[in-house]
Amino acid sequence: MNRLRTLLSTTAFKIIAAYLFIFVLFAGVVIGSLGFATQRLFTDQITETVEAEVRGLAEQYAIGGIRRLVNVIDERARRPGASLYMVATFSGEVVGGNIGDLPPGTLGLQGWIETDYRRADETSPTKPHRALAQVYGLPGGFRLLVGRDLEERDRMREIFGRGFRLSLLFALVLGLIGAYFVTRRVLKRIDAMTESSQRIMAGDLSGRLPVAGTRDELDRLAGSLNVMLARIETLMTGMKEVSDNIAHDLKTPLTRLRNRAEEALRTASGDDAFKAALGGIIDESDGLIRTFNALLMIARAEAGNQREGMAPLDLGEVVSGLGELYEPSAEEAGMSLSVSAEPVRILGSRELIGQVVSNLVDNAIKYGRTEGSDARIELSARAEDGFAILTVADRGPGIAEADHARVLERFVRLETSRSRPGSGLGLSLAAAVARLHGGSLTLADNGPGLKVVLRLPRWVDEASHAHGKV
Repeated sequence: MNRLRTLLSTTAFKIIAAYLFIFVLFAGVVIGSLGFATQRLFTDQITETVEAEVRGLAEQYAIGGIRRLVNVIDERARRPGASLYMVATFSGEVVGGNIGDLPPGTLGLQGWIETDYRRADETSPTKPHRALAQVYGLPGGFRLLVGRDLEERDRMREIFGRGFRLSLLFALVLGLIGAYFVTRRVLKRIDAMTESSQRIMAGDLSGRLPVAGTRDELDRLAGSLNVMLARIETLMTGMKEVSDNIAHDLKTPLTRLRNRAEEALRTASGDDAFKAALGGIIDESDGLIRTFNALLMIARAEAGNQREGMAPLDLGEVVSGLGELYEPSAEEAGMSLSVSAEPVRILGSRELIGQVVSNLVDNAIKYGRTEGSDARIELSARAEDGFAILTVADRGPGIAEADHARVLERFVRLETSRSRPGSGLGLSLAAAVARLHGGSLTLADNGPGLKVVLRLPRWVDEASHAHGKV
């Protein structure tokens, strides 16, 4: 009973029931209109026949008077069929025909009537018949009634009525049965989706909603939710990995911070020693703050929180400004930094884009040099096929292709870079910012060295575009 109540309360059943009601109503109108048209056609045939007979009998009366008319009517009345005739005086005395009894006053009427009657040859009382007749006044005060029995019409009406009721009942029953099975099938799929959802809520983030492969609205919904669930699983897995990495990677600087403070407390004998110890502690603290800031920026980028603050900006201008800022740092490291920046506009966050460019150039300065190589960094921004392309290329040892995907993860540092300062968050932040802006970040071999390419959609002013400007 509860199962049936659940089926009846589903949206699918209600929609099917509504369509079924509309179909039954439409079918009823069609069948009813057909029955009415058929009855109207039958009535029209009767009226045409009766009118022709009335004209013919009036002509017979005009030719031979009442005697000739009575003879013709008696002859026709003896023929089998549904034709009805009566001739009477103005006082109501019947002088000919096959009608035995009419309701009082019927012959006093004029024109078309539908009336009860009994035939003259009926020997026992019976239920009155129905007839459609025309009453016609003849010269001399005589009244002529010609009609047709309506038994056939009434039988046809009854047949149509029975067929109408049975058809609607059949359509209703069949529709309800179909609605039950369709709703049951839909509810079965929804139950399967509900069970999968409950397992996912219980902690199985690898679970997905079942897809039947029918490409209907439930499949499309399940597909969209599965994409969302995959994204949630990725984020949750990333959060767990971040938590583990934070616990692992921050343990060392926190330990160093504590050891410096303890050493200063134990061994420092003067102001200079205390100042040196405090300077080291501040440096360690700054490193921790930078790490947390990078994590915060990655989290904001992946959550899309900064999408509302995006505005049109010139990527070439950002690249030129940061290139000038980092030229002294590159020279100090014994490297040259060449900048090539074309004007190319994007819709983005100046803060995040600037941070990505800074991180990529800083990484190139730290890791982009080997003994005997050309210590050159190339920073460029250009337009290409509707995209803004930011490239940072160096001539260092590069990164093996097998590690390209891994170094985009948080806190991942290759063995060759562990001897140098860093948190392993720079490329991870760049990848997150690229996704936030609808773009992509790719790593490639620069032969030798590493080439990092940030690809972002260009922004085109609609007003300028309308005037043919890009």
